Amino acid sequence: MSLYTTADEALKIVKSNNRVYVQAAAAAPTVLTKALAKRASELRNVEVCHLHTEGEAAYANPELRDSFHVNSFFIGKNVRHTLKAGNGSYTPVFLSELPLLFDRNILNLDVALIHVSPPDKHGYCSLGVSVEATLSAINKAKHVIAQINPQMPRTHGDGIIHISKIDTLVEVDCPIYEHNNPPITEQEDKIGGYVAELIDDRSTLQMGIGSIPNAALTKLINHKDLGLHTEMFSDGVIELVEKGVITGKYKGVNPGRAMATFLVGSKKLYDFVDDNPFVEMRASNFVNDAARIKKNPKMVAINSAVEVDITGQVCADSIGFSMYSGVGGQMDFIRGASLSQGGKAIIALPSVTKNGASRIVPFLKQGAGVVTTRAHIHYIITEYGIAYLYGKTLRDRVKELVKITHPDHREFLEKSYFEALKNSK
Repeated sequence: MSLYTTADEALKIVKSNNRVYVQAAAAAPTVLTKALAKRASELRNVEVCHLHTEGEAAYANPELRDSFHVNSFFIGKNVRHTLKAGNGSYTPVFLSELPLLFDRNILNLDVALIHVSPPDKHGYCSLGVSVEATLSAINKAKHVIAQINPQMPRTHGDGIIHISKIDTLVEVDCPIYEHNNPPITEQEDKIGGYVAELIDDRSTLQMGIGSIPNAALTKLINHKDLGLHTEMFSDGVIELVEKGVITGKYKGVNPGRAMATFLVGSKKLYDFVDDNPFVEMRASNFVNDAARIKKNPKMVAINSAVEVDITGQVCADSIGFSMYSGVGGQMDFIRGASLSQGGKAIIALPSVTKNGASRIVPFLKQGAGVVTTRAHIHYIITEYGIAYLYGKTLRDRVKELVKITHPDHREFLEKSYFEALKNSK
């Protein structure tokens, strides 16, 4: 039987050398994680693992390194410092495979910290805005502690769990973490326009958070019968659903429904998804399964990158040796979209960094991770246009990518690559 108690009492179950899983993104149960951090003096060598989380990560303070070690499956800005400080690590894993780490007992879990809506009259709670690998964590953890919050939306899909699955309950009443996108720049607007040019009516979309996906969405208002099958979405889809642009009518998987594994946005988004049967929240091994994604005709995957080399290798997880984010679901959707009938796999990024350095480069930085290989890549888009690489030789790829590079870097880019080829003979 589930026990109601305080956060401080609930977290006493955690022991030294335990592994703790924390629900991700905007559902991060920070009342519980703050209570965990307060126990630092009593604990040693507790591993706290999760995807990116919103809000404060008190356990990630380097001063608590003897007590807690952060294991990120996707690195958020609130724990990025831990990799350099030495109190954090990164585990590369596709989002589609993350639940398998728990299901197959590769990573044994002692405690799962989750964030749910209050139970309904039948005793069922909702995981709300983040399902990802949390269901697997609940099933495998020896003890489950839930932060129960009336402000957590009740979403439909996989994330409905009976209260009997929860060992300890902590009642809270606090807003869900919000992310509000900054205004779209002229550069992002141009990129969004090029992305939108590639999207046909009846396409199914996957996109991440940020200004470029939102810019593309603003260009789709006259499209018809689009679908949504994406690891996450934000506020940009609301208007398209309300105006009948996104209907899901022609999807190959769960037609008539929009699908995601987590959500990050404003309160408007959370109100929109609350008890909305149109939106299905499913586990990441379902949503991000490439074999399932490819069943959607005209599947369009829109992702970004840190840098792209002149042959089409995409680095999206690090800046050289410095880990920045993670593998995430990019390859899941790039592969699924490329195998879809009429599908399109797109990498969209500004041509230069904030400091003016080219993001299309002769060679990736030493230590950079290749998230999407040059064999997988189809389209690269910057504010200077669209490069189509699929089926093209390395020499032809150079010509395509030089065209969409910032003009200040085009000559150097082409010259550097071919000089290196000449010197390698």
